Formats: sequence, structure tokens, C-alpha cells
Amino acid sequence: MKKSLFALAAVGAIAGTAQAQSSVTVYGLMDLGYIGGNNKQANAPQTSTNASTSGVVNNTTYSGFLNGGESTNRLGFKGNEDLGGGLSAFFTIEQEITPNSINTASGGVNRQTFAGLKKNGIGQFAFGTQYTTIFNAVAASDPGATNNMMGNVIYDKGQSIAPAFAAATGYSNPSTNSFNGTQNNTSFVVRANNMLSVQSETFAGFQGNAMYVLNNQNTNGTTVAATSGSGYGGGTTNHTAWGLGVNYTWQKLFVTANYQNMTDKAAYTVTSAGLYTAGAPAIGGYGGTDVVGTNDRDNQQYYAATYDFGILKAYVQYINRKTMDVNNPNNSLARTAQQIGVRSYITPTIEAWASAGTGKLTVATASANSNSFVGGASTIGSNSGNFGGFQLGSNYWLSKRTNLYAIFGQTHTSNQNYTLSANPTSYNANSYALGLRHTF
Repeated sequence: MKKSLFALAAVGAIAGTAQAQSSVTVYGLMDLGYIGGNNKQANAPQTSTNASTSGVVNNTTYSGFLNGGESTNRLGFKGNEDLGGGLSAFFTIEQEITPNSINTASGGVNRQTFAGLKKNGIGQFAFGTQYTTIFNAVAASDPGATNNMMGNVIYDKGQSIAPAFAAATGYSNPSTNSFNGTQNNTSFVVRANNMLSVQSETFAGFQGNAMYVLNNQNTNGTTVAATSGSGYGGGTTNHTAWGLGVNYTWQKLFVTANYQNMTDKAAYTVTSAGLYTAGAPAIGGYGGTDVVGTNDRDNQQYYAATYDFGILKAYVQYINRKTMDVNNPNNSLARTAQQIGVRSYITPTIEAWASAGTGKLTVATASANSNSFVGGASTIGSNSGNFGGFQLGSNYWLSKRTNLYAIFGQTHTSNQNYTLSANPTSYNANSYALGLRHTF
């Protein structure tokens, strides 16, 4: 009887210890307020569906009590268990929420879901849907703190360009085809699923990061898909990626350098003229999603530095992205941008920031209508457009968790010409927001 009592007491003590060493936290963010903006396009590109509107100016304005001006709304759970000896297990589950929809979890957007192990003094690894190496570096070195308004050419947010406005340009899909330099997250992939991430501890000021994405399926692909061209009916459906990054911190200086490569392959068919009849390239990872692409190779690199002068913090950033057709690298899109910015506390409760940047977008087409990255592109050779933007913003902190904010951003693109014999197209857009953000 005494042995049984002792056994029960031991089990209870072990359970109590395990419970004390584990923790689960519910967290989230609510961001709502007034958002408005204006989009203007001059010399709409001429296509078979809008020939009568070529050369005119399309102007769209919008406003409303909306959400997510400064930060995307979210609800999450994260936990940690101390396994002893400096080893711990952790997990995160985070979903986007949409306060102004009937279903607040509309779309069920999975922002992060991963689990991993951490060893003090060495580092950690995790599996699941996670932020990419470049996004983590941008989040640590962006003057606008990766907000959702226009004007930031590095973390470019053009999602407020309405679908109706994009349709008026003659392009069928604004998120993947209307590459005017002001679209949503065209500069790098924000998150990916099927990822293994590795992060080291900081040694002598250096901290390393790496990722590897693996989602492959291989079947018998020996059957030629078309006698008139090339390709295969089955075969490889692979989505892989890898990335490396290093951060260096010395007193008030922070420097980061990062590179990531994403390759997506699928069964394809191309004619003898080099045009796709199936499996045309499609770019994934835009708009902050973990969507994969088709038959594309996507190279991205990011470099930045910040220095805290005390009265303000200065930022310098550079991004480069080139996406190529796996089966014809002469079909490609390239985007480069550079930006400077500052961020400062004017008073203990008022914080402000400003940024300005420029960039260039280039599309290369091997032959007429062979570049499926850009809808309706019939120009042969290389064409480019210049773009730029600036952003001003301020936070008024009511507490550590609640703030009021005001943000204004503007972007523009000039001399873009992706359609044969059409006039160069220019875009001008701005957005502004007044809102309330609360974290919990």
C-alpha cells in the first residue's frame, strides 16, 4: 500500500514538473481604421479586348473603414516545453483573420504553422510553413516595419490596386501578370510551406540562417506529350527552394546579406515554335502567400544595413529578383530596387518614419507570345520600366500594446511598354490610412 502511495506521489510530482516547464500562449493582433487611395494609369496598353481605350487615362479612387493598414490581423498559438539540459521544443500556429468579413477566418490563410527544437548556445531548427530567409531579414531592417501601405519599394504592397482597375489595363491577373513595379510583394517570396529552417545562435556578432523547401513527386515521364514539340505527360512535379543568410551586429550597427533560390517544375508541352500548350510558367510566392509556381526558377537576394544614431535610426536596403522560365531562360522577369529611410521617436510616445526608393523592372521575351509571365506580351527582346515610391508614417503609442497610426505612401511607374506597337504606359498610385492597432 505504501509503495502504491509512493508511486502515485512520484507520478504526480513528475506531472507537476512537466506542466510547470511547459507553456502555451494565445496571441493576436487587431488593426482597423480608415483606408483610402487613388490609382491612375496613362496610355493603357492596347490589346484585342481594349483597343478602343488605348491612350486614355484610367483613374480609380477608393475609401472605406477597412483593416490591416499597418499590420495584417492574426490569431495565433505558440508553445514551449523545457526538455532539460538547455533543450526545448516549440511550436507556432498562426492564422490570418478578416474582421470585416462574415467569416472572420475567411480563406483560412495559414500565416505560420511549424514545430521545432532549440538548443541553448547552438541554435534551432523547425519544420512547417514559415517565413523565408529574406523576409526575416527585411523585417529586421525595414524603416516601415513591413506595413501594408504603398510607397515601400522593398516590401512593396500594391494590393489596394482594385481588380477592376487591373482588368482595365488588359491584363487578366493583377497579382501575377501586371508587372508594373507596384504590385503586391513582387520583390521576394514572403513565406513557404514544406520548409526546414535553421537558425544559429549569435557568435562574435554573427548569426546565420538557412532554409530548405522540399515537395517532390516523380512518376514515369517517358511519354512525349506532343509530337509537334517537346515535353512529357507525366514526370516531375517538384517544388524546391533553399536560402542562406547572415546577420552581423556590432554595437549600433546591423548588417544583413541573404540569398534564396526557388525552383518549380511540372509536366509541360511546347510547340516547335517554342510556345507552351501546357505547363506554361507561373510565378508563385506573390502576395505573401506560400503558393508554388510552375516551370520557373526564381533567384532573390537582399542586402541591408541599419545604424542607430540615438536620435534616429538610418536604413539602407537593396533587393534583386530574377525569375526565369526553366525550359527557356531567355523568357524572364527581373526587378531591382534600392531604398533609404529613417525612423525615430520624436517624443516618448510619438514615433515617425520616412522612406524613399527607386527601381527598375525588365521583361525579356525570346519570341512573340512566348513569355507567359506577362499577359498579352508580344514584344520580342527586352523591355523595361522605371518605378519609385516614398512613404511617411507615424505611431502614437497609447500603451505598449495599443497605438494610433497615420500612413501615406505613393508609387509610380514610367515608360513601361510590354505590348508591340503600343504607347508606353505609366502608373501612379497612392494610399493612406488612419487606424487603431492593438496586440494581445
